[in-house]
Amino acid sequence: MANNSGRFNGKVVVVTGGAMGMGQATAAAFAREGAMVAIVDVADAAAEAVVAEITNLGGSATYIRADVGTGAGAATAIEATVKAYGGLDVLFNNVGIQPAESYCNAENTPEAVWDRIMDVNVKSHFLMAKYGIPHMRARGGGVIINNASVQGLQSMPGVPPYAASKGACLSLTRQLAVEYAHERIRVLAICPGTIDTPLVRIALGRDPDTYAANLENAARAHPLGRIGQPEEIAHVVLFLASDGASFMTGEYVCVDGGMMAKGAWA
Repeated sequence: MANNSGRFNGKVVVVTGGAMGMGQATAAAFAREGAMVAIVDVADAAAEAVVAEITNLGGSATYIRADVGTGAGAATAIEATVKAYGGLDVLFNNVGIQPAESYCNAENTPEAVWDRIMDVNVKSHFLMAKYGIPHMRARGGGVIINNASVQGLQSMPGVPPYAASKGACLSLTRQLAVEYAHERIRVLAICPGTIDTPLVRIALGRDPDTYAANLENAARAHPLGRIGQPEEIAHVVLFLASDGASFMTGEYVCVDGGMMAKGAWA
């Protein structure tokens, strides 16, 4: 593929939620750098389109349909990856949800919504690590990168399950890093600000009449004066997964256009 530096030649990478947005951009970036990429998702058409794009340009990718918020789904995702590519080197736990019905206060949040967000945003990270780490160990080490959020650091009204899930993601990142450092398995997290993804566009455009104003407000919240692009997330994830970050573990990196530098943003 074009711009292949070979930084990840021979490496096997799993990207959960790899069909769209940050996952799509990161899967394509890994493939451009020579990795064999397993895209794990439940959005069949979108995931197959990403695989076709990568393979048509000479890269290596496969789609694995699995709900990684369940033990069976996570085990299937890892097993299918190892069967296809022979092992596992990098896991990008990217998948996350923030459904429209979750935008409310705690007393009005349905229990089922809370449970589903925690399953996808936190439990999937645990499960993918649970089933993936033995295969990293067999390769002599690896890297796990969890997609958290600035909402794991600060918060705002109306998002109790999402905020809780992202805080838990950061705590899990630290714990896994300490647990597996001696086995050369590094664990890190990213905290994106507002990124231009299909899910964010849906959130901003729930009311079409106010979409433009919502987008402008979101951009203005970032000192750089705009929202981020998925490719900008991909650049950071690839750095963290590379030998260039070999002395980093248990840490998070904000990719937020300066939002956290303000001290308060909500």
